[in-house]
Amino acid sequence: MENVITLDSSQYPALLKKTGKDAPKQLYYKGNWPADSNINIFENCLAVVGSRRMTTYGKQITQKLVSRIASAGITIVSGFMYGIDATAHKSAVDVGGKTIAVMPCGIDRVHPEYQVKLYNEILENNGLIVSEYEGDTMPAYWTYPQRNKTVAGLSQAVLVIEAGEKSGSLITANLAKKYNRKIFAVPGSLTSALSYGTNQLIKKGEAEIVISAEDILKFYNKNYTEKIYNKPSLLQNIESKILEQLQIEPMEMDNLSRKLNKNIQEVSGLISFMEIKGQIKKENNKYYVS
Repeated sequence: MENVITLDSSQYPALLKKTGKDAPKQLYYKGNWPADSNINIFENCLAVVGSRRMTTYGKQITQKLVSRIASAGITIVSGFMYGIDATAHKSAVDVGGKTIAVMPCGIDRVHPEYQVKLYNEILENNGLIVSEYEGDTMPAYWTYPQRNKTVAGLSQAVLVIEAGEKSGSLITANLAKKYNRKIFAVPGSLTSALSYGTNQLIKKGEAEIVISAEDILKFYNKNYTEKIYNKPSLLQNIESKILEQLQIEPMEMDNLSRKLNKNIQEVSGLISFMEIKGQIKKENNKYYVS
């Protein structure tokens, strides 16, 4: 039997219900719904959206911002697609933060299918997978805009990181505006097509410019904390190993990953978090102990 919360249920997310006709009549889910948990995952939500054709700049910014925001107790909501979405989910998971993946397909389908590991990591870290579609329903061209309504509707604010002129992320930003939610945007290079949408949001006054995680944490009246929520012993152990290696000699990311026998994506997320905490610094592509 599938887990489902209907619109008339007292457990239905209150903020999403306020979107009126756009609110899904039911939400299928995997994970621990707040009624079964001491943590209300819906209390402070930030939607993070952006291009599937993520640049290196987009990835680095997403990792740095999300790791700090998630560490402060903000739930990261996104659409689970490759690019900015997946990086946002992963960055939250890497610091033991909470994240909600809103799927454009049936709750039993992993889409994209090669992100099974991320799907499982979200659930293992007390996150949620939600969808308004049951079973193994295939995604369709119309399910993506519907999914965007839920992403925006669950969140008090939306952060846009890299969006082209006709990006789907701008649809989510417009929905946030319709729902009277706060919109944040990261500025980008004037020569990058993937920064056109974000720069336009800022230029038109539709989004507040973001240059640090604190710009967003102020909105939620949250302060950054070094507390790591779900996996302190594991993460702190890896941090110690990273510091140990860098005290021997400064290293580039790929060499450090090999020394630790860890996936470079995993090390990259933690390195960004450690940079934010001021434990390490980067110079000429090498990392040093601060």
